[in-house]
Amino acid sequence: MTVSLNKARTIIRKTFEKGAELGLKPLSVVVLDSGGHVQAFERQDDAAPGRFAIAHGKAYGAVMLGMAGTAQMARAEQQAYFMQAVNGVFGGQVVPVPGGVLLRSSKGAVIGAVGVTGDTSDNDAIAAIAGIEAAKLIGEI
Repeated sequence: MTVSLNKARTIIRKTFEKGAELGLKPLSVVVLDSGGHVQAFERQDDAAPGRFAIAHGKAYGAVMLGMAGTAQMARAEQQAYFMQAVNGVFGGQVVPVPGGVLLRSSKGAVIGAVGVTGDTSDNDAIAAIAGIEAAKLIGEI
């Protein structure tokens, strides 16, 4: 099982709505499937063009490690050498901070990940969870 295009679009739309409600800076949102491939991406007007790589790195690390961004950050703080090694394995594509949200099925299986960037990492994660819940999926921050 993986995240459908329809669910990915819902996640993005509702993440943007939550960002507007909270007055966040322009966001960029990527949704990856369970294999780490891009299912959907959107960048709000005035979001920096480099935000795709950051959003992707947040989500990619989550799906590839089966570990949400908050857990990755804690691991990086405790064992920096481990996250450096992981980033080497994945060609520097992992951004281990909040805003990389693991998507799980109701049975707990990893079905993809969402990466949000543009505001603080914690606010990015809050907006992502709103989008994920609107799509009736389970998010792990």
